[in-house]
Amino acid sequence: MTSIHDELTAAIQADEPVVLATLISGEPRGARLLIYEGGRRSGTLGHASLDEQIPEDALAMLPDGKTETRTYPLPDGSEADVYIESYLPPRRLVIVGAVHTAIPLERIAREDLGYETVVADAREFFATRERFPNAGELIVAWPDEALSKLTLGPQTDIVMLAHDPKFEDPAMAVALRSRAGYIGAMGSKKTSAERNLRLLAAGFTEEQVGRIHGPIGLDLGGRSPGEIAVSIIAEIIAVRHGRDPRRPGGDLLPAKADAGEA
Repeated sequence: MTSIHDELTAAIQADEPVVLATLISGEPRGARLLIYEGGRRSGTLGHASLDEQIPEDALAMLPDGKTETRTYPLPDGSEADVYIESYLPPRRLVIVGAVHTAIPLERIAREDLGYETVVADAREFFATRERFPNAGELIVAWPDEALSKLTLGPQTDIVMLAHDPKFEDPAMAVALRSRAGYIGAMGSKKTSAERNLRLLAAGFTEEQVGRIHGPIGLDLGGRSPGEIAVSIIAEIIAVRHGRDPRRPGGDLLPAKADAGEA
């Protein structure tokens, strides 16, 4: 029988966000409840009331990676202390297309925001250590093949800079079937509209295609690779905090549904 420790280890290895709640006062002390991001639970704290109360608080803590002790009332009038630990995979930025803009984008994400970075491009003369000396990973492969080898969970942001349908469309198909937290693509409004039509014709739904932020980045008026990189990072930050930066006042984004297969 799989233990809670084994399940937690498996979730961490799969880059799956989870919360572990441990009873540290009262009986049965040391009882544990594992709560997955989608709400699924495993184990028990030994009290039905705690098993019902904890998940809502735990999942609210998860996006910020919080860990703390909280006190909860029990039906008999006593209280129980529960230690709640968030296990959030590291933020990761996957850049498809080792173009000029990718260079400052990778550096800013890694150095200033603490992202793990991956740069993928089928052109080996672009995806080099000379151009990306400190990137976490360089993958020389067709972008769809590269993405298929990665775990693309909610902590992963995907940026498409290839600007070429033969590179981008197959990779976008992989991205849209994933649970990536952000998907953005370079291109003009016309290019973005044409891409969306191709994806709809390929069987993706309006909801799935609506996950794409394109043209990518905020309209800051910048033109240089560094300025474009900043505009992309700004949009990612806004989306990560539940804001729609393209609406006046940065209204909250609607709740996201899990992406399904096309």
